[in-house]
Amino acid sequence: MSRASARREVRSRVKARITVLSLLIFAASCASPRVMLPSGVGTPFPDFVSAHTQATAECRAVRTMSASLSLSGRAGSTKLAARIDAGLAEPSRLRLEGYPRVNFSGKPFFVLVASGPTATLVLTRADRVLRGAAPSAIIEALAGVALEPDQLRALVSGCALGAGQPSAGRSFGKGWAAVDAGDSTTFLRQLEGQWRAVAATRGSLTIEYSNFAGGRPSTVHLHTTPAPGVAPADLTLRISQVEINTPLDDAVFNVDVPRNAVPLTLEELRRAGPLGGEETEAAAAVAEETELTEQDQHGGTETRREHAASSCAKRGATLFPVRPRDLRAPVLSFSRDHRPLCQSVL
Repeated sequence: MSRASARREVRSRVKARITVLSLLIFAASCASPRVMLPSGVGTPFPDFVSAHTQATAECRAVRTMSASLSLSGRAGSTKLAARIDAGLAEPSRLRLEGYPRVNFSGKPFFVLVASGPTATLVLTRADRVLRGAAPSAIIEALAGVALEPDQLRALVSGCALGAGQPSAGRSFGKGWAAVDAGDSTTFLRQLEGQWRAVAATRGSLTIEYSNFAGGRPSTVHLHTTPAPGVAPADLTLRISQVEINTPLDDAVFNVDVPRNAVPLTLEELRRAGPLGGEETEAAAAVAEETELTEQDQHGGTETRREHAASSCAKRGATLFPVRPRDLRAPVLSFSRDHRPLCQSVL
């Protein structure tokens, strides 16, 4: 390549990076405002059943759903960003495929399928497979929030967690009401002359809806406060390319597992994800390896891997044959690439 061609290529890459950065800044500046929930005990709301029924009529009719979910935010100390192609169906069926948000081609980082109480996760770029774990446990390990397949379908279709029949209600004035159902509370608001579900709470989890289009929200915020066994999370899902009640074949909820796939445990996945915490050996290796990567941008991957292996050895651990870009980026795409995992030597 000539010097002129090389300069043109560099300028092209710089322009592309500036364009991406500008889009990210624009997206951040246009972020949806958070929902301010009413406070206090409220007053008795005798029409809570009919209000709840009206607010959830459309989303309760969703039997199958296909959508593209743009995920961003933070869980624990981990920054998350990805595009997830989702297929959801009753009862308890899902398929999630995770891609980097800025790359809409190629194979996904992961495929997660579930049909019933157990799920299978395939890390396609690492040839790892996790079988037989609960879907909610896998989703929690990846993104910090535990959701069953039917709960995820209810969540993205606008029904919060689909918690069952309403049992009590309160009104707060200015078109606000709260309805208790099961172990959650759904907040309703009068929008365009009818009740809409705009938020919900369950334990440490708060769900907020915004940007309604055609009666359904196109943006979902999920927030968890720190609690025993719960990582703090602040996530946003932007929903697009939605198809409702289109039949989904049984094959959608199956996944081809590579013959040479190495088994992965739920605990390994948890240690690599937001629930692993900052003080794990893997996190220590991340810090050292990232620093080296920044100093050696033109160096080889093998050099960085050798350094990481050395740092693992100092802590009595061995380099895990999977990088968090493969383990974590399933649902998530990280700002730092090629972070090796350490596995303690027992």
